[in-house]
Amino acid sequence: MPRSSGPVDSPARLSLISRHLAPDYPLNTPYTVERHPDNIDTSLLPKTQTRALTTDTTPANMSTQPEHPTLLIPGPIEFDDAVLNSMSHYSESHVGPGFVAVFGETLSMLRKLFQTTDPSAQPFVLSGSGTLGWDLVAANLIEPGEDALVLSTGYFGDGFADCLKVYGANVTQISAEPGSRPQLPEIEKALSEKKYKLLTVTHVDTSTGVLSELKNLSELVHRVSPDTLVIVDGVCSVACEEIDFDAWKLDGVVTASQKAIGCPAGLSISMFSGRAIQAFQNRQTPPTSYFASMKNWLAIMQNYEAKKPSYFATPSPQLVRALHTALTQIVAQGVKERFAAHKAASDKIKAAVAALGLKQVAANPDDQAHGMTAIYLPETVKGAELLPKLASRGVVFAGGIHKAIAAKYIRFGHMGVSVLDPSRGHVEKAIKALEEGLSECGYQKA
Repeated sequence: MPRSSGPVDSPARLSLISRHLAPDYPLNTPYTVERHPDNIDTSLLPKTQTRALTTDTTPANMSTQPEHPTLLIPGPIEFDDAVLNSMSHYSESHVGPGFVAVFGETLSMLRKLFQTTDPSAQPFVLSGSGTLGWDLVAANLIEPGEDALVLSTGYFGDGFADCLKVYGANVTQISAEPGSRPQLPEIEKALSEKKYKLLTVTHVDTSTGVLSELKNLSELVHRVSPDTLVIVDGVCSVACEEIDFDAWKLDGVVTASQKAIGCPAGLSISMFSGRAIQAFQNRQTPPTSYFASMKNWLAIMQNYEAKKPSYFATPSPQLVRALHTALTQIVAQGVKERFAAHKAASDKIKAAVAALGLKQVAANPDDQAHGMTAIYLPETVKGAELLPKLASRGVVFAGGIHKAIAAKYIRFGHMGVSVLDPSRGHVEKAIKALEEGLSECGYQKA
């Protein structure tokens, strides 16, 4: 049947997409005039549809996954079996009561992960990579011609700046040398010279393994430029580095599913403060994206969290279920305990790296991330030579990607189940492979 050449009005489109819904569960969309806040009996929805984290037939410390090289790059990471099993859930409607209940619980658990109890803050879970978080910020929280201050500690800080420029922002960038981060005095100077709509900082830049400090930075911004929004790229930090959203007065944190959260890639995850949402609502111009527009997504996320079926664009039920399982595990363990476990594993790995006579890209311990380690290679060893030797031992590390030092270092990711389940032996296996691989390349510690 040929497509109609005329436009389809919103009510007609709504009718087409909602025919499979029971009348007791009205569908909310960006086009809906009335949000139906009170007339859905959510008591009929399943309270939870989470798979058990272990089974009776498989010991908790035994993975049922096929044999495969141990993936120890800074994301994607190795996944828990229960998370992967959640991906095999049967197909279901993205606006059906079972999925709506799970999505609502998922959004609520994100509040615990980000450590926010502020009802004006709002979590978002969209289909896409972590990079989509940049677009959410650039399309909604800053308007063309407004000023943004970007603190860059590597490849991904530079990328955030490029994204903001694409959307028309005037970007001032403070960049640090590889392995270091911008310091508070120079940040204060920049904030004093111009009014910025927002400031962005990469909490952990995956290209360098540099950890940026957030608490004192946010205090500085609120003191010197109180109207400036504080936006954090937390793609490689959320769930392995502490982020206290409310206490630190952050306005936005964008992240992704495939790193320390421990869920397969494909979900852009973010949290925005009430102040950030108000900044969006006070825009003088329309959002500069369609898919990434908060105009289209804000009410949808609010409705899903309230366990009310909504539609703008189709989410992935399987990925959301996997995220639900991962967050259930995180909340059960406790976020403080999770941060401490990552720090303990990181300290062990960094001590082993030093024992091999190797140096880190981030030389200052205060600047070193706890979910990854960027390791300078000996002058006599090339990454293209070493990485295959690690792979032959069943360990996958990542090469360098910072343009200034790309050939000089490698990256070791240590997040999620690889450090939280010692019985897997991933850390010990990796350290042994690194030692043997370097020896095979002819390296001897001085």
